[in-house]
Amino acid sequence: MIIGVVGLGTMGLGIAQVFAASGCTVLATDALAPARASAPERLRAALEPRLAKGLSPEAMQATLSRFQVVETLADLAPAGLVIEAIIETLPAKQELFAALEDILSPQAVLATNTSSLSVSAMAATLRHPTRLLGLHFFNPAPVLKLVELVAHPGTAPEPLTLARQLTEAAGKTVIACPDRPGFIVNRCARPFYGEALALLEEGRSASDIDAAMLAVGYRIGPLSLIDLIGADINLAATEGLQAALHHPRYHVFDSLRRQVAAGRLGRKSGQGFLFPATPGPAPADAAALALRIEATLVNEAAWLLSEGGVTAEGIDQALRLGLNFPRGPFEMSRLQGPEKIRAILEALEAKAPPHLKTRYLPAPGLPF
Repeated sequence: MIIGVVGLGTMGLGIAQVFAASGCTVLATDALAPARASAPERLRAALEPRLAKGLSPEAMQATLSRFQVVETLADLAPAGLVIEAIIETLPAKQELFAALEDILSPQAVLATNTSSLSVSAMAATLRHPTRLLGLHFFNPAPVLKLVELVAHPGTAPEPLTLARQLTEAAGKTVIACPDRPGFIVNRCARPFYGEALALLEEGRSASDIDAAMLAVGYRIGPLSLIDLIGADINLAATEGLQAALHHPRYHVFDSLRRQVAAGRLGRKSGQGFLFPATPGPAPADAAALALRIEATLVNEAAWLLSEGGVTAEGIDQALRLGLNFPRGPFEMSRLQGPEKIRAILEALEAKAPPHLKTRYLPAPGLPF
């Protein structure tokens, strides 16, 4: 199978690497000539550290040989699946897919790597919307196993089957999810960040909050994760969910807005909520802090489950693989007991300030 990739930034190049390493021929392009020119060397640089981890020189060369940079979209004509990883704006993606429809065969599958935009909205402007779907990889694509497979209401079964088969053959775990804001991971992760920001605005230190999560098995705390991803990226994702769902569960906290306005974006700016510092010792009430955050994670997952189109097992697996969580939300509920989760949520709702009222209302199905 020939795979096309449009967009040769970090994500697009990572997706190209995944499929080239799996044995597919990859035709890749970018609107910017410097990105096209540098792509082969950037791919080589990404593969070289793997030689020390067991990748053979022959396998590395084979991957490089299956990766071909092409100059124009028209050169993608032989591809049976084309994945876009371009700028995250709906008009740009709609324009790209409209152009690809004139180039590709009628049987070719179109896939978007969007993390936040509506696949249905992209399909609405196509002549053949049944072949469009979402394939949401996580960064870095060659490392993280999860891929969210997103069907809009009109996606035909055959494109979904082909996309799943090719992606699973490339070593990924594919989890189906409906075309809803945030899909699974970005939606269910909102409380991980949001409740940490709520605690911060209540006067808790970033160090205490992150240390509490480390103490119960998380590899990174929520504020350190914002620093890693970028406060601006986190703000955009949260604003997108709030605009789409209009609920205090996706409240955009002033502390996050201030952080972005001040340019304290995290690692990429040199200063964040915690960066360049690291969390200190866990506070005496670490277990309670962590349980509060986990209770809101459980509740958001339960709200998503109540809407249909996903499974509890799929949500748990997605959060473990997509964010390296030590356990999924429904595993958290079983570990703590759903009655305890409900009691925490009810206590938080009772004392919530006016702008957060209804944020903690238990989802249908709690306890479960």
